[in-house]
Amino acid sequence: MRVLIAGATGVLGRSLLPLLRARGHHVTAMVREPAGAPSADLTVVADALDRDAVRAALLVARPDVVVHQLSALTDRGPLGFEVTARLRTEGTANLLTAAREAGARRIVAQSIAFGTAPVGDPVLTEDAPLYLDAPDEDWARTVQAIAELERLVVGTEGISDVALRYGTLYGPGTWYARDGAIGALVAAGKMRLPETAGGITSFVHVEDAAQAAVLAVESDATGTFNVTDDDPAEGSAWLPEFAAQLGGPTPRTIPADLAGRLLGWFTAYQLTELRGASNDRARLSLDWKPSRPSWRGGMVDDER
Repeated sequence: MRVLIAGATGVLGRSLLPLLRARGHHVTAMVREPAGAPSADLTVVADALDRDAVRAALLVARPDVVVHQLSALTDRGPLGFEVTARLRTEGTANLLTAAREAGARRIVAQSIAFGTAPVGDPVLTEDAPLYLDAPDEDWARTVQAIAELERLVVGTEGISDVALRYGTLYGPGTWYARDGAIGALVAAGKMRLPETAGGITSFVHVEDAAQAAVLAVESDATGTFNVTDDDPAEGSAWLPEFAAQLGGPTPRTIPADLAGRLLGWFTAYQLTELRGASNDRARLSLDWKPSRPSWRGGMVDDER
């Protein structure tokens, strides 16, 4: 098949592109800047927020499947939550419009598994409500953008659709890499652990996430799927273990009521309130399972 990856230079795009080519697909990399573009069968240059440029790129590529991996997040942290939100809303709309005109039959889009509201069971399915009214402005904007992305993608007339809700990514090039935004803080002993850290994180290795995207490209299944490992973990479990894997000091404990001020809203929320995500639907419908079923013992081993 002819597959176009929008966001081919990102952490997932870089992992996904060679997997698709190895399986015999003709892969087009859509990039914003030609410098540093990955090796692909075809490269097209377009800013996803430029509707005309996206249309021109897809008319050249004529993909059967469009894979949406756009974000403005890097291994060092966010370049801008607002830009990423626009990529997930305006960028998604531009891709869908161009995909229809170019004759694409399927779209696979990147979403997140940790946007659910902190209510109900400790581990939630794809049917749980999203945290649209989060008290933090940046997180509310992020979740609202994800909701709009999924609204645009899922149920798109004339194009079969998949939204992959990735768990918290770890592995090379992610925030949790040894030199990533979170990994560097933890290794330096600068991350604190609230005394009550029952928030649950569902991780997934970046290579497992890319493999799920390959299966979604080749599958006929449609809908929304959590792509996470089999071991949702409370903050009190994963943060000390991650520090040990990095060779860093055991995180110091802080009072729970100071977590937001000392750690920032989202990190405090992740460690104290976040819900995990079930991967049952992806296992059943996409025939996917993580090659790394647990983050324990292996979050940074492959980087040594």
